[in-house]
Formats: sequence, C-alpha cells, structure tokens
Amino acid sequence: MTTVIAVLAGLLTGILSGFGIGGGSLLLLYLTLFAGMSQYQAGGINLLYFIACAPTALFSHVKNGLVEGKAVKWCVAAGVLTSAAAAFAAARMDTDWLRRAFGVFLLYIGTKELLAKREQSDSCKK
Repeated sequence: MTTVIAVLAGLLTGILSGFGIGGGSLLLLYLTLFAGMSQYQAGGINLLYFIACAPTALFSHVKNGLVEGKAVKWCVAAGVLTSAAAAFAAARMDTDWLRRAFGVFLLYIGTKELLAKREQSDSCKK
C-alpha cells in the first residue's frame, strides 16, 4: 500500500510540476513528513526528480521561443556559483535548522503566490 501511495505522490507532484505549481517542493514535503525520509535523502531524490523533468521542460521552452540566449549565460554562471556556495553552507548546518528554514520559505512563497493570484483575478474582473 505504501508503494502505491508513493507512486501516486510522484505522479501528482509530476503533474503539478507540469502546471508550474512547484511539484518538487511538494515532493520534498511528502518525503520528509509522510515517508519519514531525512532532509538529505529527500533532497537527493528531489534532485533526481528535477533531472528527469528538466530536459522536457527546457525543450518545450526553447521550442516556444521562451529562452533568451544572453540570459542563459548569466543565469547558468550565477546558478553554478550560488549552488556550490549553498551546498557547502548546507553541509555545515544543522539539519533541523535547514528543515525549519525551508518550511518558513515555503510558507512565505505560498502566501505570496496566494496574494498574487487574488490581485490578478481582481484586476481581470474590472
């Protein structure tokens, strides 16, 4: 039964990722809160999840002309540097603190998204 739930959670978060909702974050929540995985294990699985989803999304964005070549160069350089710095910092931090910081981050982003949707729908009604 737990395997079926895990497959359904993966399927649901994959579908939500396709809609741009942040399925990877939801997968992290499922893995840590319900599947009982450590933050590091869940993070590793989330990276594999991203590696599987990213090529399809990138192909689609390039095909639809949504990728700017100049921006890619700067974003890749900044992403590599900040990812390496964050990985070194995270390796030295307490896992409990990381879990709490990530929870606060998710609450902040979720609240921001909820308020942004409300503002957009209000402006459409006018």
